[in-house]
Amino acid sequence: MVHFVGAGSGAKDLITVRGKKLLEKAEIVIYTGSLVNPELLEYTSEQCLLYDSAKMTLEDVLDVVNEHREKDIVRLHTGDPSIYGAIREQMDALDALGIEYDVCPGVSSFCGAAASLKMEYTLPEVAQTVIITRMAGKTPVPPMEDISLLAEHHTTMVIFLSTGMLQELSQKLMQGGYPSDTPAAIVYKATWPEEKIVHCTVATLAKAAQENEITKTALILVGEFLGDVYARSLLYHPEFTTAYREAKQ
Repeated sequence: MVHFVGAGSGAKDLITVRGKKLLEKAEIVIYTGSLVNPELLEYTSEQCLLYDSAKMTLEDVLDVVNEHREKDIVRLHTGDPSIYGAIREQMDALDALGIEYDVCPGVSSFCGAAASLKMEYTLPEVAQTVIITRMAGKTPVPPMEDISLLAEHHTTMVIFLSTGMLQELSQKLMQGGYPSDTPAAIVYKATWPEEKIVHCTVATLAKAAQENEITKTALILVGEFLGDVYARSLLYHPEFTTAYREAKQ
């Protein structure tokens, strides 16, 4: 059995209870060494065999899984494996090999970043949609998902895997209609001990990253949710009736 486990956003104690239990009983752990906090491996037993997939191809990973197919295997991914986790190709390969698997979700770094910022992505009359995306690099994106087109929605954007392309990112965001002074933030290694948060604007993303020596492993957050103007939620408004509470007259 293979368990795809989300390691969480970085902090050792932000893995789920289920994920921790799966690590504790695992006989084999294949982890993304370039991204997963190594402290999480402290949950494994002394007998557990560890494989760092940062040095492996998909075929290498499958060879290890197939060799140990009768054992309890954890495939440990950073954040939540459903976001830029490249797990679909692994699951399809396991289907072909006749190996059972399941998925244990994790706390994505975009959730960790919001927590570190003490911010809410969805604010009434500001943004009710969160766009999670990335710049086109070595891995292309579909043409209709170009940053400049997504930016036309003027809502909250969380941009992964793009720290090395911030000048171009700024241009595309402004091309899509974000004013140059739109609030932005760079969150380096959200929830890790070495976390760093930099507030800036859409126009100053590249400069802010350079001044703070941030070149990778950071999320870019863009939108007026980072500002101070928003409407009060109706959910807890005394004049709003819900299925559980009558409005106060």
